[in-house]
Amino acid sequence: MSEVLQRIYASAPVNDIPIHTLELKAADLWELRICDGFDDQVAGIENGDMVTFKASGMGVSLPQRGVKGRQDLQFQIDNVSGEALALIDLAIDAGVKIDVIYRVYVSSDLSEPAEPAVTMKAADVQATSQSINVVASFNDLVNKAWPNKRYTPSIAPGLKYFS
Repeated sequence: MSEVLQRIYASAPVNDIPIHTLELKAADLWELRICDGFDDQVAGIENGDMVTFKASGMGVSLPQRGVKGRQDLQFQIDNVSGEALALIDLAIDAGVKIDVIYRVYVSSDLSEPAEPAVTMKAADVQATSQSINVVASFNDLVNKAWPNKRYTPSIAPGLKYFS
């Protein structure tokens, strides 16, 4: 956690608050950027672009830090306009995975995130006309094969046993 965020969480200054944001992407179909609060926020992302995060009623449940191979981030979006529901239905119908990027900013400096962005895949989506509940997951490192590239006779013909 960055020094600025540690100071904010410890002292809770009135003029400087953390702003939690989510960016949801479904390949080349769509992207949706939202932030908690009442006002839209223009903030910088990792590539230096300034983007707009739409204000939304949003609740985020951060995963506990631990040594488990899988950690889940849960969040709920109050879907007042129905836009998020329509976009998620579009991704599900197309069979496209939804990427979720979580960033936290400090209200006094929106030029870049206060700590590195966390990128996940949506593991479970439950949508109604009132709200959308999403569980996003980090990669499951415990069950991941290593090395990633498997050397088989089709890739490396010298491995095949000839009798």
